[in-house]
Order: sequence, then C-alpha cells, then structure tokens
Amino acid sequence: MGNLKILVTGGAGFIGSHLCRRLLEQGHDVLCVDSLFTGSKDNILDLLDNKRFEFLRHDICEPLTVEVDQIYNLACPASPNHYQFNPVHTTKTSVNGMINMLGLARRTKARILQASTSEVYGDPEVHPQTESYWGRVNTIGPRACYDEGKRCAETLCFDYYRQHGLQIRVIRIFNTYGPNMHPNDGRVVSNFIVQALRGQDITIYGDGSQTRSFQYVDDLLGGMTAMMNNTSDFTGPVNIGNPDEFTIKQLAEKVLELIPESKSKLIYKPLPQDDPKQRQPDIRLAKEKLDWAPKVKLNEGLLKTVDYFRRTLK
Repeated sequence: MGNLKILVTGGAGFIGSHLCRRLLEQGHDVLCVDSLFTGSKDNILDLLDNKRFEFLRHDICEPLTVEVDQIYNLACPASPNHYQFNPVHTTKTSVNGMINMLGLARRTKARILQASTSEVYGDPEVHPQTESYWGRVNTIGPRACYDEGKRCAETLCFDYYRQHGLQIRVIRIFNTYGPNMHPNDGRVVSNFIVQALRGQDITIYGDGSQTRSFQYVDDLLGGMTAMMNNTSDFTGPVNIGNPDEFTIKQLAEKVLELIPESKSKLIYKPLPQDDPKQRQPDIRLAKEKLDWAPKVKLNEGLLKTVDYFRRTLK
C-alpha cells in the first residue's frame, strides 16, 4: 500500500485529529474536512504547515467533490451535550452526510470506513455486546438523533455494498478518551478530569453502578486502520473497544487518585433518560479478523489525558 489520498471527515475533532496525524506519519496525503461545529482548528494547528495535509471547512450534509482513494467518515457530534444541542442536524449529518460520502466513494471507487458507535446497541439486554445483537434503542428519546442516525448510516453502507458493490468497512466504537477531548463535551472521562482539576464536585449520574469500558485513542486508531486496510472482504460491523469494564464510581475514584491535590467530592444526580446501564464490547471478532486488541491500560491512558487537561486548562 503506497501513498494514498485519504479523506477524513470530522478530521478536526477529538478522534479525527489523531487519525489525521497517524495517516500523515504513514506517508499518506490527508484531506481533513470539518464544519467545526464541534471540532476545533486548535486540534490540527501543528498539521497546517505539512505539505501533505489540507484542511477544508465544509459540512458533509452538503455534497463534496474531491478525488480520494479512501474515506474515513467520522463527521458527527459524538457526545450527548453536543448531539442533543441540535438533534435535527445530528440526524442529518448521520443520514444525509452518509449518503453524500457513499456517493463520493462510489464515484471515486474509494473504500469507505464508517465510524459507527456502541450506541447502536442502545440500553442493551445482552452483555457483553456482540455484533450480532440488534440492540434496544428508544426511537423517540432524546438520544435517538445519534443512536438512530448511526443505525441508519450502517443500513445505508450495507445497501450501497449490496446494490453498488461499494467497498465498505463499518466499526462500532466504544467509549474512547485521550488528549484533544473537548473540556466541555460532557463525556464522563473529560467531565471527571476537568471537575477534579478545577476542584469542583465530581458529578455522578445515578448511583455510579452503571458500567463503561474505556479505550485509549491510540488503541482505537490501530483498530481503525487495521479495519480500513484489511484485504479480505470483511465489511464488519466490528466492535472496536476495550473490554475492561469499570463502574462510573470506580472511574471517579481513579481520577481522584491521579489528581491527589484535588479537593473534589463525589455528588450524585438523577440518571438521564435512556442512559445505558452496561456497556462492554465483545471483541472476539476484531481479534479473529484483524488480529487487533487494545494494549493501553486505564491508568496509563488516564495519566496522559490528565497531563493534556492540566496543560489545556492553564
């Protein structure tokens, strides 16, 4: 695989900016497209002088005409604060944006990877979640703009695959954290770290017994690129996540251990509607098909993320 021209939509976001950097390190030309609705140019400032990097401010709800070999479609607000702020636009990004990117892939004969989400499983009755589980999503709840949008995007990928023979790859990303997270994005890892560094009370919704599985962003990038470049006809969907499961309360306690100077206390608030009680990926398929498994332990990843937020909040 030589030098490719690769489009990353949502490339100025938390995960997208790391992906752009990784692809440049691999010697590719990268076109980063982002509307900056939730992404930030700060995440890619160090890349703007790179001759093989190009930034285009564009909303994928509008058609895009470029020539590329691969497309990573990451464009979509991904935290509840952001995707519930303008739910209609969130659904449009997942559905209209997906149609536009699939159309582009079809015209350029590019391979396209869709960044789907563990949220397609909703509040699951099956634990851990396997790719064969169809999920339990409230179609009319406040999270549905994201959950159903992403489910529809998967449907579109497979319809283009069956109808037009498009080369598709679909991954389902589980909770991911690391540097370049937005301090106010409302995700639990950034919330807890920012609250602890500012000495504010750490807000736990519910009793803190609900579980999440946290993967460090570097592990996700390994899974993403392995999936995009797998030479078999493996389309997915495939879970990319860390199966180590922690309660939300355990996460809060770990963050306080790593920020010993913090005077924060744990406080409890009611659980939001449709908040999943358990989240843990079954990653046997990723191990078998991609020879992929996460390597970064929670403590190690949290330390790097705490360092990032220490610098950012200064």
